[in-house]
Amino acid sequence: MKKIVVLTGAGISAESGIKTFRDSGGLWEEHRVEDVATYDAWLRNQELVLEFYNQRRKQLYECSPNAAHFALAKLGKKYDVQIITQNVDDLHERGGSTKILHLHGELKKARSTVDENLVYEIKGWELKKGDRCEKGSQLRPHIVWFGEAVLNIVLAAQLSSEADIYIVIGTSLNVYPAAGLLNYVPNHVPKYLIDPNGAEVAGIRNLTVIKEKAGKGVPELVKVLTL
Repeated sequence: MKKIVVLTGAGISAESGIKTFRDSGGLWEEHRVEDVATYDAWLRNQELVLEFYNQRRKQLYECSPNAAHFALAKLGKKYDVQIITQNVDDLHERGGSTKILHLHGELKKARSTVDENLVYEIKGWELKKGDRCEKGSQLRPHIVWFGEAVLNIVLAAQLSSEADIYIVIGTSLNVYPAAGLLNYVPNHVPKYLIDPNGAEVAGIRNLTVIKEKAGKGVPELVKVLTL
């Protein structure tokens, strides 16, 4: 069975109603990044950071997977599909995909502030001050903040190097190190970039650019690949 590796960014989630910080109406405009998405912010004001992510989590519970998520799940019936996502939502899981690697953490999870290996599912949408891990430390959002090391990037590079087909969806390819994953894909492997603002990428061979939103472009490509 051929292996398809899919790299997804904010664009695939945006069509489900999840705001992205790069959009003009992005959620980050309500707060400076330095105040809610860095470890220094956490040290300064835990309550603000917790509330910020509680609101993001609450919004996620109100959103549903879209046609692109469902199409990727369908693709998994014919191929070995591995998704690498920069998104912290669970829309791929809810859309039916089973092999998902989260690079930037998961919004519905929390982790210990003294042992990063202690990760917990959050019941409901609130994580509160006083919620502690089994070692007694405050739980923090299981999110990669600006300035922190990206989770699973080494594994993501390995998976990218093993692809028979590589698909990039809804990302500007400007956020590193995730944007550099394309460089690990062998030159001969067919590559697809689905994004309304997609463009050729210097040094990347066998790349087909599909200038569509994920909700339209992904089902169309999946239809072709499953004929």
